[in-house]
Amino acid sequence: MLIYVTKRLLLIVPTLIGIITINFFIVQLAPGGPVDQAIARMTGSVDGAASRIAGASEAPSVPQASGESQFPGAEGIDPELIAELEAQFGFDKPLHERYFAMLADYARFDLGESYYQNRRVVDLVIERFPVSISLGLWSMLLTYLVSIPLGIAKAVRDGSRFDAWTSAVIFAGYSAPAFLFAVFLIVLFAGGSFFDWFPLKGLVSENFDELSTVGKIGDYFWHLALPVASLTIGSFATLTMLTKNSFLEEISKQFVLTARAKGLDETRVLYGHVFRNAMLIVVAGFPAALIGVLFTGALLIEVIFSLDGLGLLGFEAILSRDYPIVFGTLYMFTLVGLLMHLVGDITYTLVDPRIDFETRQV
Repeated sequence: MLIYVTKRLLLIVPTLIGIITINFFIVQLAPGGPVDQAIARMTGSVDGAASRIAGASEAPSVPQASGESQFPGAEGIDPELIAELEAQFGFDKPLHERYFAMLADYARFDLGESYYQNRRVVDLVIERFPVSISLGLWSMLLTYLVSIPLGIAKAVRDGSRFDAWTSAVIFAGYSAPAFLFAVFLIVLFAGGSFFDWFPLKGLVSENFDELSTVGKIGDYFWHLALPVASLTIGSFATLTMLTKNSFLEEISKQFVLTARAKGLDETRVLYGHVFRNAMLIVVAGFPAALIGVLFTGALLIEVIFSLDGLGLLGFEAILSRDYPIVFGTLYMFTLVGLLMHLVGDITYTLVDPRIDFETRQV
């Protein structure tokens, strides 16, 4: 297993370089970069969303000059001012120089500095990371703790009334988008038309540092209750039905019939023989599910509950063309995703030690 893990870790490097390279050239060559955004703000033609996010300071006065420019909307603007903008955003260097400089910086985990927030990208990522980790980790943990036992119970009682009404409940929950369920929870429990039991914004209260250890834990989960519930509700159906179908397939196999014929009780057959094989397909989907919740599925939830997570950070950076944050968050997403897939393979061997990844090609 050590050889396999070493190979996978070494493969992370070219994979990261490939993903960063493709996205770098696509983004850099696309219109509407930071220089275009700055020119649009100066000429008053920037759209409202980008202006609110990117307009961190007042636009300078616009000296008038004649001449053509490579940037749309720059006609009449002093070329020296445009040159200053290019130097400010690093566009005064050739494309290949910017590319190799970025790779060299990323090799040292130097993600650069935000164009508009005057802060290092790594500091912004570290600051926002606890929010995304909290949402993703607790929602996935809650989903697995409920869906796996429920899926097993449905498999054992396949075709019963229990199986029918639980299927109706989980598919009803699956049909409601997470953001819609979040709005429903806010209306019901966060000061809407009914109860005011839970806070509406933030991961912790303003007086968090003044609370005791027990108080801090309680305050943390008090703020997480509604966002995590919103993220979890849509994940039950897929995982529950996957678990059920996987167990049904294993229960019908010959080795289960043999175990029962030997007189083993149903609990030992189910958890001693069926569980290990049936859980492989569930374990296989864990990394992708966690990454999906961690970095994509939580975006609207972060917006609704005013949580400053990585999803919201990357989305705002895309709107404002803040390239250091765009590429920095992409770099972190990709790195964490690749590591999580490796963790999934290692978990395979923990669930079933008979699996040996070193006997196959990586």
